[in-house]
Formats: sequence, structure tokens, C-alpha cells
Amino acid sequence: MKILHSHLVIDACCILNFCASGELLSILTSVQAQSTVTAVVQQEELLTLKKIDGQINSGAEQLETAISEGVIEIVDFESEAEEAAFINYVIALGDDGESATGAIAVNRNWAIATDDKAAIKFFHSEAPNIQILSTPEIIKNWAEHEAISKSELSLILDNIAIKARYIPARNHPLKRWWQNVRQLG
Repeated sequence: MKILHSHLVIDACCILNFCASGELLSILTSVQAQSTVTAVVQQEELLTLKKIDGQINSGAEQLETAISEGVIEIVDFESEAEEAAFINYVIALGDDGESATGAIAVNRNWAIATDDKAAIKFFHSEAPNIQILSTPEIIKNWAEHEAISKSELSLILDNIAIKARYIPARNHPLKRWWQNVRQLG
């Protein structure tokens, strides 16, 4: 997997999946671009990773570590064009996280990581020059890069399916790969 942009703006759905895997840091360090998350996603969309009943969960710890170690850079709107795009995208998509992710990626010519079907369709149409990656693409790249065993990868995909409630859409190009790996476990 070659990322064609200097930065990858990761939406909440992918961050949640990578945290569910238990391997957020390892996955993101295998990405050949600077991983970023918008301030909107960090503040609003990732509340499920924050303290629950006073206890910090593993996902929150992974995210905080990734930010403090510079693996994830938090980015915010830097221009009126980004803010205007955000508002327009919220109207079209109805979601702050995907809209902020897209507004920053489109205006800065950065890649996007999302699994949201509506956002993928919208940004393919709105900004065809922007590369859009998904959880399966990033996980497969990481597994190959780090030579993760099939049995370990099967457990990781199970964690994503169970904890994040994510499986690739039936028409996703890596759906069969994902299913085959999970069946090995």
C-alpha cells in the first residue's frame, strides 16, 4: 500500500477499529505518512474511548500514548476555506467527524482513512485526487510490513469485529481476505 500524500487524516471509525485491535501504535507506525486526527474527531467523536466510570480503558490509553509520542498529530482548521468546507460537508454528510476529516484532507491535499460508505462516496466525487484508505487496507499493510502471523492476525481481526463492531462491507475489495484470515483462528 503506497500512500500518495504526506499526511493521512484518520476518521473516528478507523481510530476506533485500530484501538480495538490493541495495536494502534504499531499499526500507525507502519503507515508511510504522518498520521493525523482532527480536533473535532478527538474532542467529539472519540468519547467512547474516554473514561468510563472513572476507569481509563485500553483504547483511551493507546490514543493518548500515540498523541504524546507524536505518532498521531492533532490538527485543526487553519483557514476560512477549511471552515467553509467543513460546514458544507456537514450539510452533505450530517456528521462532524467525517466532515472535519474531509475538509482538512481536501484543503491540504492529504489522504483520508475512513470506513464510512457515505463519506467515501462523497469524497470520491468531491475530491477524486484524494486517496481514501480503509481499515482493511491499513491492517493488511501493517500485517505484511510487521510479518504478523495468521493466527495472531485472526485474533486481532476478531477483536476489531467484537470490540469495534466492524467488518468490511460485502463489496469491499478485501472482504474475502478479512474473512479468510478470521477463519484461520
